[in-house]
Amino acid sequence: MSLLRLLSCLFFVCINSPGITPVLASDPLIVEIPNGKLRGRDNGTYYCFESVPYAEPPIGELRFEPPRPYSRLWTDTFDATQPPVSCMQWNEFIRESNKLVGQEDCLTVSIYKPKSSSRKWFPVLVLLHGGGFMSGGSAVNGHEYIMRAGTLILVKINYRVGPLGFVSTGDRELPGNNGLKDQRLALQWIRHNIARFGGLPENIVVIGHSAGGASAHLQLLHEDFGGLARAAISVSGNALDPWVVQEGGRGRAFELGRIVGCGLAKDSATLKSCLKSKPASEIVSAVSSFLVFSYVPFSTFGPVVEPADAPKAFLTQHPREVIKSGKFAQVPWVVSHTTEDGGYNAATLLEQNRTTGETWIEKLNDRWFDLAPFLLFYRDSIKSVADRNEFSWNLQQHYLGDRRFSLESYWDVQRMFTDILFRNSMWTSLDLHRRHGTSPLYSFVYDNPTDSGVGQVLSNRTDVYFGTVHGDDFFLIFDLGALRTSIRPDEQVISGQFIKMLEDFALSDSGELIFGNCQLRNNINSENFQFLRIIKHVCINEEYSQFP
Repeated sequence: MSLLRLLSCLFFVCINSPGITPVLASDPLIVEIPNGKLRGRDNGTYYCFESVPYAEPPIGELRFEPPRPYSRLWTDTFDATQPPVSCMQWNEFIRESNKLVGQEDCLTVSIYKPKSSSRKWFPVLVLLHGGGFMSGGSAVNGHEYIMRAGTLILVKINYRVGPLGFVSTGDRELPGNNGLKDQRLALQWIRHNIARFGGLPENIVVIGHSAGGASAHLQLLHEDFGGLARAAISVSGNALDPWVVQEGGRGRAFELGRIVGCGLAKDSATLKSCLKSKPASEIVSAVSSFLVFSYVPFSTFGPVVEPADAPKAFLTQHPREVIKSGKFAQVPWVVSHTTEDGGYNAATLLEQNRTTGETWIEKLNDRWFDLAPFLLFYRDSIKSVADRNEFSWNLQQHYLGDRRFSLESYWDVQRMFTDILFRNSMWTSLDLHRRHGTSPLYSFVYDNPTDSGVGQVLSNRTDVYFGTVHGDDFFLIFDLGALRTSIRPDEQVISGQFIKMLEDFALSDSGELIFGNCQLRNNINSENFQFLRIIKHVCINEEYSQFP
């Protein structure tokens, strides 16, 4: 075979192989995918292609159904310059009494690509947003830090949240988990199409924070996840956190129907039909009726264990059992927490009533046994009132002793929330994965408080020291815009180190993970727990024989 013919054959193979379609060179803002051409926007230092549908709109008869791949063909060039709109939600961070935002037709991905004269192909970072499975969206976590680095293509996924994404009657009629099924379909879309934007389909890393971190873990628990991504990173959230997979979903589903006017539906099919007939805004606004105060519990509709006969089931065993079975994707996984993660939840207790000045932490002295099961998510997992009260009493004694709930004891209340909602389950996940997994397993703890973070926002006060709270690390990768207008010089350095870590992780064939000048140690086949502690100006590898 002549050299010319050989090169021609190789070129033909390249342009027709899945996932290696070259970016159109004539106009970098025009990209062609199987649905047709789309046009993006030039943002100066990067290109963006936003609000690209990956699924049919989940409206009408498709509400409460698993997502269907987007199949429409565009005769005109699709406008991918419109910023993504969040899925409809009752949003905690809206200060007004009406917290309804977003729209029902929302299943899109948004792609952000650096400009570069020296490279055409980039590793890919996929973001699963947080929000307690109740809120959040593509636009919440900014991409400026990542685009400034210019080394990664970023893809953000919108998925259904709240009752529209997670209502479940626990049977095949309305099994739930549609938000997770949205994520999975979006990951499949990214794998099949990202090369057309200049992304390397073999070098995809999925990252999430809080509910997004738990989502990344849940996606990894599918054995074929390795065909969609090279690795997963769960920041301050994993599948074993008590607020992730909850019991009691069937009761909440029928209560939702009662609230929106479906009466006492006699079966799941009747309930589902009625809910489909109601305005989406009424269904989502009904979330307010499930809150006992403020935005507590912060997750009322989330992942559930589906029945084995559910069509297109996502999760038919508790994540703990899936891990024990060893039947999950053997790809590198990173799991983390901040030293005071629970500040996200506990800070709400410190917000003062504008009229009386009273705080919810003071009310806990009279209502601890009523509110603790909602605050710490054991209302449905501990069945009897007596057992719940005993558990609540033991928690209070362990963390506070005989002291009262007050501003003075707040730090110990926050420590309780950190342990129960985030920290303990991270170590349990590490332990199970190191026993039943084979791929690299890493962990880090972030210990560097920001000047103003989620704790200050939710408590609406600046006179309290919260420590390193939920998001203090993650929001150095994905900026929060108006909620966090500046970062310190040391945080700027850490931000760059995190982004460099992500790039190298996506490109690493061995699955090594390096932050700054520290290489994280693998927990697989390790007798001790290995994790990296990240402090202001230093990172330190630490190990413990038992949960620290």
